[in-house]
Amino acid sequence: MTVNKKAIVMNAKSIRRNLYKVLRKTGVPKNRISEEASLRDELFVDELDMNCFLFYLETRFDVAIENEEIPQLTSVKSTIDYLQRHCA
Repeated sequence: MTVNKKAIVMNAKSIRRNLYKVLRKTGVPKNRISEEASLRDELFVDELDMNCFLFYLETRFDVAIENEEIPQLTSVKSTIDYLQRHCA
């Protein structure tokens, strides 16, 4: 039996878990990650890190993030909200 990856509905817990994996892959220390954390100010995601972060997000969640949507991704929480709208 083949499962269509896009057909799988992600719940909030799996979105959060996979987002944390993406952040770790981007180089963010595990102990700094929290839902309230700002990507730039608290997790120190600079422009280069943001490009890697977006690539990993699009790959992990199978989404295409439009350039005009990128400014919405300012914190872990706003990223979770975005993913819930586009993956759930």
